[in-house]
Amino acid sequence: MVSGLAVRRRVRWPQTFRIIRSIHPPVDLFEDIADPRDWEALVAVEAKTNPRIRLEIGDLGKVPAARRVSGPGASFVMAPFVHCSPLRPGRFTDGSYGIYYAGDSENVALAETIHHHQRFMAGTNEEPGWTSDFRVLVGNVDRDLDDMNAVPGALDPDDYAASQAEGRALRDAGSDGLTWNSVRIAGGSCIGAFWPDVVGIPVQGRHYCYHWDGSRVDFVRQYDTGTMLAVN
Repeated sequence: MVSGLAVRRRVRWPQTFRIIRSIHPPVDLFEDIADPRDWEALVAVEAKTNPRIRLEIGDLGKVPAARRVSGPGASFVMAPFVHCSPLRPGRFTDGSYGIYYAGDSENVALAETIHHHQRFMAGTNEEPGWTSDFRVLVGNVDRDLDDMNAVPGALDPDDYAASQAEGRALRDAGSDGLTWNSVRIAGGSCIGAFWPDVVGIPVQGRHYCYHWDGSRVDFVRQYDTGTMLAVN
């Protein structure tokens, strides 16, 4: 049940910033001009000669045809929706459905991803060193979203039970997505889109690499400039 404390308001950001791992190549199907309503049929044909195609594309059934996006850069938007999993829950989803998370600045995106990367590295007892490469996606948003800042428990730093319940309830009630103040960096804001067509298709920005010292991410490196940044 929706709490009734989320206030829907227009969010207009000329730029949104999302950071993802760089290991995943674009999926040609999403980058094509093909009508998204034809994707299931195209996948069925392609799967006859390429059994891995379904794994690469993900679960198209998670996104209604009318809410899919296609064209250059579309893979970046479609990916979190078709490759979601209960093994990878988030603040506003238990992983059974996808969300496109982004911040209103590159620093917000860095702070959010560093936090989650640290948890993963600690949880798997990784050795110190330079870890995965990441890429910045720069998009935009102009949509009515539900403001989560007044919802009790929604911004708990570690416990996602209340926020996941509220997220599911709002999505089921027809919400396009959420906005809230970043928990990881003061003054920043975040969005979470429930469907691919809520945000603009992004372009690729700079690349980063994170350094793990055995207990935290202490440095990030910008590949384009070679600049090393200390993480507070």
